[in-house]
Amino acid sequence: MRLADSMLMLAILAAAGVATAALAASAAAPPDKTAAALPATSPGAPSAKPAAAPPAKPSAKSAAKQAAKQAAPAVPAVPSDLIVIPPETGGPTLRDYLLKECAKCFDDRRKAVEALQTPEQVMARSKAMREAFLAAIGTLPERTPLNARTLATLDRPNFRIEKVIYESRPGHHVTANLYVPKSGKPPFPGVLVPCGHSANGKAMEAYQTMSMLLATYGFVSLCYDPIGQGERIQTFAPDGKPAASGTTEHTLVDIGARLVGRCCAQYRIWDGFRSIDYLISRPEVDSNRIGCTGNSGGGTMTSYLMALDERISAAAPSCYLTTLERLFATIGPQDGEQNIPGQVARGLDHPDYILAHAPDPVIILAATKDFFDIGGTWETMREAKRLYTILGHGERVDICEAPGPHGFARTQRTASLRWMRRWLLGIDDAPVEPALPVSTDAELRVTQTGHVVPELKGRTAWDLNLDEARRLVPERAAFWRGRPRAECLAEVRRLAGVRPGLARPVITSTGTLRREGYTIEKLVLQRPDEPPVPALFFLPEPRVGPLPAVLYVDSRGKAADAGRGGPIETLVRSGRAVLSIDCRGFGDTSPVTPKGYWNKEYTIAFLGFHLDRPLLGQRVEDTLTALGVLASRPEVDGGKLSIVGAEAGGVIALHAAAIDERLREVATERSIESWMDVVATPLSKEQLQHIVPGALARYDLPDLVRSIAPRPVSVRSPVDPTGKPKAAPM
Repeated sequence: MRLADSMLMLAILAAAGVATAALAASAAAPPDKTAAALPATSPGAPSAKPAAAPPAKPSAKSAAKQAAKQAAPAVPAVPSDLIVIPPETGGPTLRDYLLKECAKCFDDRRKAVEALQTPEQVMARSKAMREAFLAAIGTLPERTPLNARTLATLDRPNFRIEKVIYESRPGHHVTANLYVPKSGKPPFPGVLVPCGHSANGKAMEAYQTMSMLLATYGFVSLCYDPIGQGERIQTFAPDGKPAASGTTEHTLVDIGARLVGRCCAQYRIWDGFRSIDYLISRPEVDSNRIGCTGNSGGGTMTSYLMALDERISAAAPSCYLTTLERLFATIGPQDGEQNIPGQVARGLDHPDYILAHAPDPVIILAATKDFFDIGGTWETMREAKRLYTILGHGERVDICEAPGPHGFARTQRTASLRWMRRWLLGIDDAPVEPALPVSTDAELRVTQTGHVVPELKGRTAWDLNLDEARRLVPERAAFWRGRPRAECLAEVRRLAGVRPGLARPVITSTGTLRREGYTIEKLVLQRPDEPPVPALFFLPEPRVGPLPAVLYVDSRGKAADAGRGGPIETLVRSGRAVLSIDCRGFGDTSPVTPKGYWNKEYTIAFLGFHLDRPLLGQRVEDTLTALGVLASRPEVDGGKLSIVGAEAGGVIALHAAAIDERLREVATERSIESWMDVVATPLSKEQLQHIVPGALARYDLPDLVRSIAPRPVSVRSPVDPTGKPKAAPM
């Protein structure tokens, strides 16, 4: 990026009363400068020794909150006269819009499934869904040596528990417990037991009990820790405790993974594949008789693995399967690995996990009062049963609904055991769960400290993201060197989901305010079947001839900088017209949705990812729409248009200016500078709104700046991916 001699930026700075502090890199700088400045290892990887609690220091959470308060200016209260769409109007929200777009895809999928009438058609869809799933999660790595070790063994009356560790990828360790029957004749059937989102991973009582129950009845079971749980915590606070919950880790990993064309689900699925590799490597296990059962997040993984790994013969996912339509209408998208890229757009829904496993047996384990909607569960059951019946194997799909809440209760566990006995042992009876000796977390611990990353200097999922991001640097540079600029920017549009030929909006004026020296017109810009874009049009008075104009995009809202004496007023008093807009989800259209995983927009961001329409790209479309409106105003000189992007608006502004050359000058404030920084920052904040899946194979934000040249780009007070002020380059 380059800091230009910019009248636009000088006007903004005059309002703020401060001097610019950051970023003066030449537009011709080599494209790999950003990567070269990155640390050798991910800053999220803890040190080799467990962190000790420092004396007389605030907690990590309180320190983070304090830093965030210092980093970002508070959002000013919006004067009522600057509200364009009052919240009490109760109009459609961004979430409503995205759900409506999803509904179109659900209808298309429903018609496609209802058209299946023959076994050949059913199996063709089964194959297509498996291939679509694999394509969505990104290229899988080559299998590498597991380097498996058994570190200790616990003796129990009917089985032994081996404490094992193996590497799903080089240096990426998986901690697990292997439950081996003491009686019976090997080789035994093997069952993988993926964990749900328990903080203690494989040591949670329900997962222990399922594993012990299987071993008691003649199965070798393997229960392993997911990343971010149990012994596989990847980030630590100064007091040595986890810096984030497991689900938050999964979502933060997903952010960097999507940028490099992967997703958290890929890491979780690969751990499952390699866990099956380990399971069948054991001489006690019959590799032709493999099952999989897990609850909640383990139900998610069971669903994924049964769809993708043909070695699994029988599957019993618990308290997960519903339909995406019911999921989105109720609790909404969940953490990172439960959102497959482009899933809705690809027509891949929960019933397709079962179909991809066809014609092998699946039992859906459910709970009447589960937060995963039971109505959707029965819709999935009905669809799967119909398709398996067409295949001549209707008996291979079943359901067990327990009258209780979400969980791996005794009813689900014994139903899973019965299913495994029926299909892997050829015994169909009603097994009973006996009293079983639950172990403590410490007893099941594989490592000495309980933390595999610092103890073995292992590699985190963030390290894997960063490795791939670095690998893509020369590929990205070659892409820009070897193609015309227009072709490169067409790829930017495609990846970001910025569609060509946007319809002209209907423009509605809802009133005009007068301030000393200028007017403010309140507008609503509405493209057909798209969310409204509220706007404020500031026009100096008196004016002489067409004026230079500024498009202002601030993620805090169109009125955040519109106070008396503020940046927008300063621009207007310098003789510019200003159109300040609320891109969808900003200001008047801010979503009222659950906040979580360190991302207040995670619900709408993941809905966008499901549709292959990143939130960023949608907002760039809103910005380009507003640019067209601004350029068409008779008061405006269409040859003198500029854009200011504040906070999240900075990334939007760079995309808009790269795509549309009518923007002759660009200024960003308090915005991130590079997606490479995001990948290198495990504990990022509010980054889902910025993500373009697969972008780093083709472009980073500095590439956009170079593509804008020779038009000037100015940057003030850039921030790091946690929202803190970024240090000026040395």
